[in-house]
Amino acid sequence: MNLINIFLYGSLGLSLVFSLLNIVFSPDISVAAFPLAFVFSAVLVYCSWFQLYLKRNLKIVSVVRKLYQYLPFILLVSFVFRRAGAEGTSHTFDIISVFLWLGASGFSIGMQVLLSHKRIGSTFPQWNEFKEANAQEKPRGLRRIIREVFEWIDAFIQAAFTVALLNIFILQLYEIPSESMVPEFLVRDRVVVFKTASGPRFPLSDVGIPQLRSYDRGDIVVFRNPHYSRDRKSEVRTFVSQLVYTLTFTGVKLNVDEDGNLKADPLVKRVTGLPGEQLMMVDGVLYARTADSQEFKVVQEDQKWAEWNVAGLPAKTLELVQDIPLSENSYDTMIQCEQMKNNLTYSSAREEILGLVEEFTAIRTSLTGKDGGNGEGIVPMADLFEYTFFSRADELSRRLLTINGGNQWFADYMTAWMDEIPQECFTDDTVLVGGDLYQDSSFRLNLLSKIAFGRLVVQNARLTAEVAPVASWRNDSIRNAALSQIQMLHQYFVLMDLRNMPVFPANTSSGEPEYIPDNSFFMMGDNRFNSLDMRHSYDSSMRAVTSYDPYSLLYYSNIAPQAVGAKDILGTTVLRFWPVTRFGVPGITGKE
Repeated sequence: MNLINIFLYGSLGLSLVFSLLNIVFSPDISVAAFPLAFVFSAVLVYCSWFQLYLKRNLKIVSVVRKLYQYLPFILLVSFVFRRAGAEGTSHTFDIISVFLWLGASGFSIGMQVLLSHKRIGSTFPQWNEFKEANAQEKPRGLRRIIREVFEWIDAFIQAAFTVALLNIFILQLYEIPSESMVPEFLVRDRVVVFKTASGPRFPLSDVGIPQLRSYDRGDIVVFRNPHYSRDRKSEVRTFVSQLVYTLTFTGVKLNVDEDGNLKADPLVKRVTGLPGEQLMMVDGVLYARTADSQEFKVVQEDQKWAEWNVAGLPAKTLELVQDIPLSENSYDTMIQCEQMKNNLTYSSAREEILGLVEEFTAIRTSLTGKDGGNGEGIVPMADLFEYTFFSRADELSRRLLTINGGNQWFADYMTAWMDEIPQECFTDDTVLVGGDLYQDSSFRLNLLSKIAFGRLVVQNARLTAEVAPVASWRNDSIRNAALSQIQMLHQYFVLMDLRNMPVFPANTSSGEPEYIPDNSFFMMGDNRFNSLDMRHSYDSSMRAVTSYDPYSLLYYSNIAPQAVGAKDILGTTVLRFWPVTRFGVPGITGKE
């Protein structure tokens, strides 16, 4: 059997079998898969086998060549249609379909070679004689215009399909939509993402090229956003939008959510956590431990990429940054807050708090007599939300001085934590509340807030007892110092979940460590104060700062760390090609 027989019968047979496998009767877009593939295959059979092969109608060679050029693309569209319906397909069915597509595509390439201008004389010996006998003049006038228009349309369609295949399996263009990776990437930077080694899959299926690589800490990856649902309808919309996005060179973005807002999908972030690690972040420092080493250690490499002080970047880079999350002064205030928190000792805190409670009790007794109330209901637990609580500090001071039970509530609020933590904390500063640095740090922050509030309440009580005029309240140094510290603490609560992360994955209920699963990774943006990444969910809820204080302050939190499986990683960034002034390979030197 000669080559023409092998490639002809191979391509026709596989395309027809592929078409028959796409028969479906669902009342949705999947029903279009069979007629599209079958009609095209039938036309191909008629033109290539009946007209060209059997009847030796050489006039149709160019048509047959063009049909074979389109065969892989038409079958791929049919593949997508079949999987875009409500029912979907099984994994086994997808594997069979992919092999049929690969076979039909391979044979179609063989047919294109056999029918090419260089090889057709060997495939059909009568070609040269036919060509001489049917020499045609080049079309002119309207015919030439029509021909060129069709050639341009054909070129565009083939280019679109070729780009689609490149986009699926090899390279993808990506425009940076946010400043989460400043200074590595700026908004509207355009990068090339290499996909082949990451195991790209056929559209709407789990069948594709095997994953050929793993990822190291510091790799910049593009991956599917796990915060969005992955139902079949959304996956179809995502595939179409990514195709349009690439064909328009990142100019047209169609991937929107139910509210019409552009989806942040895919994401570009940096790999910061690896399989087999348990992570934690405190005061902007990332820690990790493994099963081989139970001690949390600083991840030194992360300091090369994490950008906390965008305002401190070089002026040349800062000119291109649209949003500076913190001013230099705010950044310095944050560092000051963390230093105060970390310098706090539990023994000194207990001593000061007991002194504040004693003084408040004495002042209240001198003003209103002995307070016999139990303090229940004076401050509802919901009012311990840090912003509400701090902003109402003066009002609460008056209530605690005048309402029955105010003295008891103040004492309970200030001291209840003392019986909740290990007593060793009062004599050994190395003992951590909660057993890890994050929980201990959160507890210290809550305690620092408690002390600042207590100082303000007691000073207000002093000024009340002294019947001090209002002007002296505004100018009182002790009161203003407490208010200043409260303002600093409120600002830190706003940054809390951006600057810190609890142990992830969380320990088991029995306290045993859990680790990032095999072939899964943890990602964060470099611009840590302007990156909604794998540390966070898209929803916030009110939660206690610490579980070791029944009177803990509350704050709004969206902390919900999660790992990303390698199957959701689309590729790695290999080149920043636009703007030309920032041309280069990303991720080599860390911060610019």
